[in-house]
Amino acid sequence: MHLSRRGFLKTSSIAGIAGFTYPRSFSCTDEVTVQTVRQKITPAQMGVTLAHEHVLVDFVGADQVSPDRYDADEAFDKILPYLQEIQRLGCRTFVECTPNYLGRDVRLLQRLAEATGLQILTNTGLYGARNGVFLPDYVAQETPEQLAQRWIKEFEDGIDGTDIHPGFIKIGVNDGPLVDYDRKLVKAAALTHRETGLTIAAHTGDAAAALEEIEIVQDTGVHPSAFIWVHAQNRGYNNHLKAAEQGAWIEIDGISESNYANHAQQVRDLKEAGFLNRILVSCDAGWYHVGEPNGGEYRGYAVLFNKFVPELKKLGFSKEDIDQLLVKNPADTFPIRKRLV
Repeated sequence: MHLSRRGFLKTSSIAGIAGFTYPRSFSCTDEVTVQTVRQKITPAQMGVTLAHEHVLVDFVGADQVSPDRYDADEAFDKILPYLQEIQRLGCRTFVECTPNYLGRDVRLLQRLAEATGLQILTNTGLYGARNGVFLPDYVAQETPEQLAQRWIKEFEDGIDGTDIHPGFIKIGVNDGPLVDYDRKLVKAAALTHRETGLTIAAHTGDAAAALEEIEIVQDTGVHPSAFIWVHAQNRGYNNHLKAAEQGAWIEIDGISESNYANHAQQVRDLKEAGFLNRILVSCDAGWYHVGEPNGGEYRGYAVLFNKFVPELKKLGFSKEDIDQLLVKNPADTFPIRKRLV
């Protein structure tokens, strides 16, 4: 299964056997774009992409989170060298996944993009994992349709009074079975996609929750190819196959010095099953922690280039395979286009 030049899904023998259902409204013309914090770019301009990372986070809770809790200049100085490092290693696009009410700071992201030349994406959406502590009070009263309108407004008008627009939707859910507010967030994300074409990235460790999310997305009329199962690593090969067969993106992230070999093996297993073109990889690193002196311990992103990619090569991955993971798959994932059933 791959995208043709104009973006229509074609089938491989594996995808055909799996019964893949092709989305409608999936055409990708020359005008399709990816939204960064500085400007719109084409998918071809994305280059090597880290599909799930962070720079700054604040775990104080939705009722207390505020930019007043940290010095943005101090954070900028701490974060900048880590982004410069991966830029030198060949990274061109950086997908920043910190959601609203968890420390999303689009002005800081824009400064970092301007200083490094990296193409940085930010997001709209809300994070319901960790039992909803990062959800604002209005979530309890509003319908999925009302939440979607908030996110659509950020897409259309900009975030926090800026002209910076989201490049994707970030939600987070608890382990399955999903609770009411989890299902509300998933449906709101699907409704937002139907209106905007933004891809949905869902923090989802639990496989049962991931499969339930995919069902909700489809019931709302959105094709699973608009959905990223974030943190899918270590959640079982058969679960990965179930989601990939439906067209969802399987994100193997959290790559670190201690686990890069295990993560590479999971990617190899999916490649051997015929699903190399449904995988995203990233470090889920960074984490300037608001409230800790100078942001605490910051975990860099270079391990993906220095350890994970060489490990893939040891496992027999070709240059074309690695380009598929780091260039082609993100360029298929993040363009703004509606993917409907």
